[in-house]
Amino acid sequence: MAKQRVDQLHKGHYNKLNKVCNGKGTWGRDMLQVVTGGSASGKSAYAEKLVQGWGTPLRYYLATMQPWGEEGALRAARHRNMRAGKGFVTVEAYHHLEALSFGFGPQGGSGAAQDTAILLECMSNLVANEQFQAGGSDEEVLGRIDRGIRRLQDCAAYVAVVTNEVFSDGAGYGEETMRYLRLLGQANRRLAAVADRVVEVVYGLEVEWKPLRPPNGSG
Repeated sequence: MAKQRVDQLHKGHYNKLNKVCNGKGTWGRDMLQVVTGGSASGKSAYAEKLVQGWGTPLRYYLATMQPWGEEGALRAARHRNMRAGKGFVTVEAYHHLEALSFGFGPQGGSGAAQDTAILLECMSNLVANEQFQAGGSDEEVLGRIDRGIRRLQDCAAYVAVVTNEVFSDGAGYGEETMRYLRLLGQANRRLAAVADRVVEVVYGLEVEWKPLRPPNGSG
């Protein structure tokens, strides 16, 4: 029953998005930025302002937190209200991001990806969903995440991914939780390796770990 429910949710959410992305991103033109930080660090607000500052006509917010039960639904609604007026189109995307399509109007139109920015929040929920719902080996989970990030890059000129710093509490956990932490750490490392910029937000302050580099031949 649980698997059937997940499959139905997966199909229903992605059926809402009925236009295949136009074109593929060009490395050096498109931008991938990673924003990390601890709980209540201000990383979400930072990432939202970052994406708004890119000035694209289309801004998608990919919400990876699955709102189980009444409490989850209320939390999701609260987050949606907090984004109101910021120009984001919210898309619930729990796993298998490589299957995503974005609606750029009835006829699509060339250059749609160049007019688009995507904010994914957050990697920690995405990893949990890929592990516990979609399932598979470590490499299968990480492979789906890698393909999903590439899919977002194909669909937008700018992509920002929010992730979490959850590795410093020193506590011991059960086997499945330790596997989750390992997968999240590996996903974060793989993401940082391909990102153009990596920023940590600490107490609302920006700490840049991987700064942007100028294009080849421009200094």
